[in-house]
Amino acid sequence: MKHHVVYFLFPFLLQAQGGLTPAWEVQKTLDALVAQTRRLAPMMEEVKVKEWVAKGAPEGYLEQLQAVRNQINYLVQTTQGLKAHPDRMADTVETYLRLQSLESLLDSLSQGVRRYQNPALADLLQGMIVENDANRQQLRTYMVELISNKEAELKIMNEEAQRCRGMLIRQPPPPKPKAAAPKPAEAAKPN
Repeated sequence: MKHHVVYFLFPFLLQAQGGLTPAWEVQKTLDALVAQTRRLAPMMEEVKVKEWVAKGAPEGYLEQLQAVRNQINYLVQTTQGLKAHPDRMADTVETYLRLQSLESLLDSLSQGVRRYQNPALADLLQGMIVENDANRQQLRTYMVELISNKEAELKIMNEEAQRCRGMLIRQPPPPKPKAAAPKPAEAAKPN
């Protein structure tokens, strides 16, 4: 029974030891990330890629602008999903990877903005990436903590399963039921 208590208390013990960022702090980081990401959407309206292409810029910028818009939407969605379930590793990793993808696309697009449109707007886009650095670092730290936490939980569960399996193997087999002997009255009856 006391081993079941260990499983229940293990996540709380890790948090108490500073092993996992508290949920309220993760929520705060995710809220800031969503707010920052949503601020990008109106800025994308200022990027006039069609005008660049008309002046000779590569058409790939059109796809890149659309990819940035898509990543903004995906990042907001995955971040909202992570807010609802901050203990899910897959959601944490996906949110982090989407953020990295968005920043990479945004960095590349800002170079086109600098070259074909307006250096001040490019600086604003670069500034958005820099402003989000703290959120990215906090999310990365949380992701590493969560993965380490889950690995520790799995290790404990595996060790406990092995211990229980060993106990079951060492137990003697249950006694075999004895076959019922015929009753004396049935054996003496004539056919």
